[in-house]
Amino acid sequence: MFNSLRQRSKDEGGFTLIELLVVILIIGILAAIAIPSFLNQKGKAQDSSAKTQAASAQTAMETYATDHNGSYEGASVAELQAIEPTLKDKTTAELETAKGKGSEEYEVTSKAVGSGNKFTIKMTAGEVARSCTTEKKGGCPAGGKW
Repeated sequence: MFNSLRQRSKDEGGFTLIELLVVILIIGILAAIAIPSFLNQKGKAQDSSAKTQAASAQTAMETYATDHNGSYEGASVAELQAIEPTLKDKTTAELETAKGKGSEEYEVTSKAVGSGNKFTIKMTAGEVARSCTTEKKGGCPAGGKW
């Protein structure tokens, strides 16, 4: 009788409990590594969108100056959105400020919707400076430049 029980258990296929636990452990380790990496990608994409929007606003600001005898005076978000309609899109980034001063200075700022990071392009006397500020800890590169 015992021989028949032993014989039957050898014929049955399947995985042992240890094998199943090892597989579950490996899947858990891979998930613990991969999930935080994927979650961070959304914020990076929103930041990238805000940077692109700021660069588009910079181009629109130059177009505005060309249309107004080289002066950035009177430029606004609405004016730039009229020049470049894609600046109206607020899905991942929002153009917050656009202001000009004479023919020497302007500033445009775009804010990433998810991360709250603000990317600014400021032109003063022909010199362009790019800066980043954040509402949260981290998020911007060290030194605040991009």
